Amino acid sequence: MQFLKASYIFVLGDIMGKKDKLIARLKSKPKDFTFSEARTLMGLCGYTISNAGKTSGSRVCFIKGDKVFRMHKPHPRKELPTYQVMELIDELNQEDML
Repeated sequence: MQFLKASYIFVLGDIMGKKDKLIARLKSKPKDFTFSEARTLMGLCGYTISNAGKTSGSRVCFIKGDKVFRMHKPHPRKELPTYQVMELIDELNQEDML
């Protein structure tokens, strides 16, 4: 039975697209969701990224139409803090992307 589950997940993983995989991962509220994954997911959901010039530092805006979602790039680590994962989930829920 365990083998059957593993095979099913493997096949499902092959069928799912990158966006679907990232959404599924985000919904699981992982502790290791990276900024790179967030940037990729937001791009696949139709957002563009802006970091308002040299003085923006680690501040980043994701823009979709008149909707703006702001966050900071985590540093020195690559993983988003839990509160940012939750904010990202809330943002995508509001846009009916999840």
